[in-house]
Amino acid sequence: MRNKLKLKIGAKTFTATLLDNATTTAMKKLLPMTLEMAELNRNEKYVRLPQNLPANASNPGTIQVGDLMLYGSNTLVLFYETFPTSYTYTKIGRLDDASRLVTALGAGNATITFELE
Repeated sequence: MRNKLKLKIGAKTFTATLLDNATTTAMKKLLPMTLEMAELNRNEKYVRLPQNLPANASNPGTIQVGDLMLYGSNTLVLFYETFPTSYTYTKIGRLDDASRLVTALGAGNATITFELE
C-alpha cells in the first residue's frame, strides 16, 4: 500500500508521508480529490469531507507545520504554523518538506488537490 501523498497547491507540489492507520486507509479511497480549504486562525486550512472517516483522536501537544490531521470524524486539516494545542486530532501524515507551504497557501482559502504519489 502506497504511503506517499501528493498535494498540488497552485503551481507548487508537495509530498507527504502518510501514517498506516484506519483513517489514512479510508481517506485513500476518496483520492484523488480537489478541495477548497478554508482559512482558520491564521495557522491552518480545513475542509469538511463528504463522509466520515474512522477517528482515533489524541492530543498531539504541539502542532507542527506540515501536519495533516483529521478533526472530529470529517474535517481534514492542513497546518502551516507550529503551535501548542489543547485540541485532539487523528494523525494522517506530514509534509516531507513544508518550507514553502506558507507561501503556496497564501491568505484566505486555498484549492488543494490530493492524490497518491
